[in-house]
Amino acid sequence: MVLPAAWKERLGRFDSSRTIEVGTSTQQIITAEVCGPVRIQIEGFRPIFNEVAFVDMNLADGEYEPLIGFIILEQSQAAVDMLGHRLVPIKHMDLK
Repeated sequence: MVLPAAWKERLGRFDSSRTIEVGTSTQQIITAEVCGPVRIQIEGFRPIFNEVAFVDMNLADGEYEPLIGFIILEQSQAAVDMLGHRLVPIKHMDLK
């Protein structure tokens, strides 16, 4: 999960924090601060615990665009309905 660095202070203190370099879709290398553990809950799905990467983000149409990755979705037992453009619950986690 990637959140704007501007939100980090709102979430309080973290037990763990480290700085990493990440590649962006524009092929830039930027610095991210990875913090955790964090309780993450997507509305309508079960809560999970994982890490969050904070990066400096620009506003898009006046809002930030956080990124929820595949691992967070999978752990939350959520799947993307590509036709309906929504999240749907999955009954079983795939261990294969």
